[in-house]
Amino acid sequence: MKKKETNNAKNTSGFLAILGGGESGVGTAILAKKEGYRVFVSDLGKIGEAYRQLLEKHAIEWEEEKHSEEKILQADLVMKSPGIPEDAPLVNLLRGKGIPVISEIEFAARFTDALLIGITGSNGKTTTTKFTHFILKNGGLNVGMAGNVGQSFAKQVAETDADHYVLELSSFQLDGIIDFRPHIAVITNITPDHLDRYRHNFEEYIASKFRITKNQTEEDFLIYDADDPVIERWLKKNTIRSRKLPFSLQKEIENGAFIKDEKMIITLDNSQLTMPTSNLTLEGKHNAKNAMAAATVAQLLRIRKETIRESLSNFQGVEHRLEKVLKINNVQYINDSKATNVNATYYALESMESETVWIVGGVDKGNEYSDLLQLVNEKVKAIICLGVDNTPILEAFGNCVDTIVETRSMEDAVKQAYKLAERGDTVLLSPACASFDLFKNYEDRGRQFKEAVRNL
Repeated sequence: MKKKETNNAKNTSGFLAILGGGESGVGTAILAKKEGYRVFVSDLGKIGEAYRQLLEKHAIEWEEEKHSEEKILQADLVMKSPGIPEDAPLVNLLRGKGIPVISEIEFAARFTDALLIGITGSNGKTTTTKFTHFILKNGGLNVGMAGNVGQSFAKQVAETDADHYVLELSSFQLDGIIDFRPHIAVITNITPDHLDRYRHNFEEYIASKFRITKNQTEEDFLIYDADDPVIERWLKKNTIRSRKLPFSLQKEIENGAFIKDEKMIITLDNSQLTMPTSNLTLEGKHNAKNAMAAATVAQLLRIRKETIRESLSNFQGVEHRLEKVLKINNVQYINDSKATNVNATYYALESMESETVWIVGGVDKGNEYSDLLQLVNEKVKAIICLGVDNTPILEAFGNCVDTIVETRSMEDAVKQAYKLAERGDTVLLSPACASFDLFKNYEDRGRQFKEAVRNL
């Protein structure tokens, strides 16, 4: 399949202001400087030492711990880092003056003719992105991986010349697109998440995810979970131009992917790939779906079937996503710190095959815990709360399990779990919440868990 042809005008004369001096901000600054923009990076917080050094190396003007509004309002174009809300006062001010505010993904896509694969969803997008990249790389393609994972897309466009990019895209990144058009879009699933950023309106969040299809044409493809009621409902009510390729665990699919009689079957026009599901290295129904999505992308890009099968059999998964850490006294410790919402934790609990001591908690994003009640009743013997405010968890599960313990540190949580777990049990860290009350991010939380387990 040939590289995507871009018709984006590469307007490189002008002043680009960048809000946020992290990975996406500094990556955009490097690309913009290379393309002839006058660049100014502004961050309300402190800019990390590594990023400061990069800005200095490329002679890019920057400021930290403030936004010089008068200067920023002179910009021809503004790139906003995904962590900054759409309705931040400065963003509203810029838009009020007619200054376009875009995402790094939108900016970087203007300077590459590579074929773009965009992957979004509430859960599974990191695994699916890494899975897809793994297969395409094994298939001999010159492929980069960016977005929410690894180095920024903009920095890679500035410094490498990949023919394909696999991009993990959050709803925040998609909110800032205008012309961005992935040739292949994947939506893994849509469940309530980040509703604090969408005025607690689920429909707004759904629309944000579907922005990935906004500029697609009849020549493009949308791969999606046909078992997801939210996706199915939206597609019935709205028209998209791209060709639909669903995947399903529940029904047979004529063009797309499904599982029947413990076999994965992917059909694209007259080409069919089959593979026993027992050969998949990653366990769980959700990972079977991730594998179907990634393999469908690979089929579209004409990767050899044998390469796809081998890749699906060898892929090792993602750190902090149902990651087996250690077995101590015949108790398995599992790190699922990346489960920052209820749906991700649902998948984790569903895949547990033994009595489970569940470590849960953090910053609640307006979670609806009722979806977990049946699984908690079936599988969880004790709950360890790990957060500053555990009230929502205590209220939701107080009547489900006999033992609920509150903790304020990972070390304490793991020690409590060690006391409560018996031979044959599992200790599962799957927080269903953001991490910012006690940890820097979910990676920090997961690494502290692994360290605490190793210190037992």
